[in-house]
Amino acid sequence: MTALITIVGLGPGSAGSISNETLQAIERIKFRYVRTTRHPTSHLVDGAVSFDDEYERHESFDDVYLAIAARLVSAAHQHGEILYAVPGSPLVLEQTVQHLLKDETVKIVLVPAMSFLDVAWIELKIDPVDAGVRMIDGHRFAELGAGEKGPLLVAQCHAQWVLSNIKLAHESATGDEPVVILHHLGLADQKIIYTTWQNLDREIEPDHLTTLYIPKLAEPVAAEMARLHALARTLREQCPWDREQTHESLVRYLIEETYEVVEAINQLDVDDPSTDDALIEELGDLLYQVEFHATIAEQQGRFSIADVANSIHDKLVRRHPHVFGNVSADSADQVVSTWDAIKQQERGQVDSKSVFDGVATAAPALMYSAKLQKRAAEQGFDWPNSDGAYEKITEEIAELREAVRLESDPQAVLMELGDVLFSVVNLSRHLKVDAESALRIASEKFKARFEKVIELATQRNLDLAKCSLTELDELWNEIKLAK
Repeated sequence: MTALITIVGLGPGSAGSISNETLQAIERIKFRYVRTTRHPTSHLVDGAVSFDDEYERHESFDDVYLAIAARLVSAAHQHGEILYAVPGSPLVLEQTVQHLLKDETVKIVLVPAMSFLDVAWIELKIDPVDAGVRMIDGHRFAELGAGEKGPLLVAQCHAQWVLSNIKLAHESATGDEPVVILHHLGLADQKIIYTTWQNLDREIEPDHLTTLYIPKLAEPVAAEMARLHALARTLREQCPWDREQTHESLVRYLIEETYEVVEAINQLDVDDPSTDDALIEELGDLLYQVEFHATIAEQQGRFSIADVANSIHDKLVRRHPHVFGNVSADSADQVVSTWDAIKQQERGQVDSKSVFDGVATAAPALMYSAKLQKRAAEQGFDWPNSDGAYEKITEEIAELREAVRLESDPQAVLMELGDVLFSVVNLSRHLKVDAESALRIASEKFKARFEKVIELATQRNLDLAKCSLTELDELWNEIKLAK
């Protein structure tokens, strides 16, 4: 017995748009299935099995559609003939149907149906062929829209994060580009909203019956970021290693890539453009870490790369009122002061529990201590000038010497040494010197000089391991004076 699946479309949403042929198939075929009960006319398929549960079971839509197709094939082999009802028309944005058509173990019968497209052209009063409209899946707007200027009809705009991703993809948008929101086409609560690019995700709460029409974009949709975003999703879905990663497991790589960016910056030569290549590569590695984390979150339904970009965009606008507002700032110090004031306002009313909120405990120790000191200083707990900071270092060194002299408590030595370092960081803050940068420069200077010491010792046939400290110090001073 041949396994047969008859696929019908439930139209754009109104019962009147369903064809007689579809209604007859529903009546005739005993075993009935619908992709989702969220469609307005799904109730007309009486006694049908829904696949709504698959959407809760899987992290990606691709996995959902594969699972639905597999269940349908199994049901067709079990019952001989089944009916499968989908929203709209069977071949318009129906990935499950595409999977079924590729399965050679079942026979597929497609019943023609009206889709939301037919209603859209009427409401927009355009001929899609004459206008050259291209249809794009909102989930893949950045990828499929790369290089496009319009007109575009964007379907699958069912959530705010989809609309946000669409906005993000068009990096060069002015914000004034026209957009038409088509919501619940053909239903009693139909809405046609004419708006602009900057407001496309602010006009309405989208759902599975929301579509966008974009007549024209001033510039093509960004291509390179779109390609990266699509690649991250592909790797996340298809690579076993990428699939297993979590926010937590990626922390080490995020830190490593950050330090490698710093290394590439330190090796830049303003007179040698070829040194840019290393920085381009390392910045790309770091950018991918950001994209990777955002992709994980997007698959979890939490946030997307668009939310990340929107967050930093809005923060920078808020904290630059001298650029985007009416605040005056004529120097870098004034900019920093304004920034800190706004940051303080954003944190709200400070209390004993919130003064250190937002200070990352996982930051490098020098940076962590500097930020703690800065927060305390904002509350008035600070030396009036650097003199107090100098004296504090002297005081802490004396306490360290005493702890070492007693030789009774290794923990006390640890604590006192920590106090010395903390005091040095405090002095660097007063001197407006970044302690991390200062220590790194000193370390690199030490490294370079000691390598010269080794080179000099080799030239003189000296064995460093057998040299006295006095001899080594003489070599060191010789290198130091030569500089």
